[in-house]
Amino acid sequence: MEALAVFSLALAWDLVLGEPPSELHPVVWFGKIVDFLDSHYRRCSPVLDFMVGLFTALIVITFAFLLSILPFCPPFPLNYILAAYFLKSSFAVRSLHEHVSRTITNDIGEKRKAVSMIVSRDTKALDEAHLNSASIESLAENLNDSVVAPLFYFLLFGLPGVVVYRAVNTLDAMLGYRNERYEFFGKFSARLDDVLNFIPARLTVLLYLPLGGRKILEYCKMARFKINSDKPMAAMSAVLGVWLEKSGVYGFPGREPKNEDIKRALRVYWTIVAEWVVIVMIPLATGVCPCLKP
Repeated sequence: MEALAVFSLALAWDLVLGEPPSELHPVVWFGKIVDFLDSHYRRCSPVLDFMVGLFTALIVITFAFLLSILPFCPPFPLNYILAAYFLKSSFAVRSLHEHVSRTITNDIGEKRKAVSMIVSRDTKALDEAHLNSASIESLAENLNDSVVAPLFYFLLFGLPGVVVYRAVNTLDAMLGYRNERYEFFGKFSARLDDVLNFIPARLTVLLYLPLGGRKILEYCKMARFKINSDKPMAAMSAVLGVWLEKSGVYGFPGREPKNEDIKRALRVYWTIVAEWVVIVMIPLATGVCPCLKP
């Protein structure tokens, strides 16, 4: 029951208090290590860039693993508190809802600013419909990255699994770009993130099935643009009946997305979160998952 107690405390922490202060957030620590190593390395050649990028990833992953075993050392109840803190820092339910909610506005300037906080694309040239699409896409993608996948790895490998997953996800978010600077330096991080998200992305789609049935599967057949992230987007598009697209990258059919559809997407989001929390709690309660003690 240790894992269930820690998960329950972490979930309550997330829903009531939200994210820890940035200076105390493990994901911020991962980001600072990546930024330091990235900014101090001058690109040389594809092979050397790849090797240094691999070395960067291993440093961050090792640091994450060491953090994850800290709760195994102190006595009760400090071990539970530390474990809950690191687990909570590895998933984000409340903050994702808050960020997406800020995009629900009729002020196009405010909408652009809010959407720019949750997507990497340039929002300055996007019209209102594409801004609404970007908001819903981000919600769908991060439902996997920030909720389903972290807890999936918590179920499989306990606290080390979820903290290491979050480190890899951070590496991909910072280095996984197809441009001159990161094409080779970030390749290992990007491919590792693809591997780790392969099963969770498809598991996320399964969680949508009670809401859309066969239509979900039909839309997912169209999701051939990316390895993982377009699968949850396709499912969300099918449930809402709106088009979601990133020009030149992917697109799913439907009517034009509006502010009301972002609200509907958030209701879908909470339904999926509730499903997943119940599913996660069952093996935790029965003791099937890795114990948090050594």
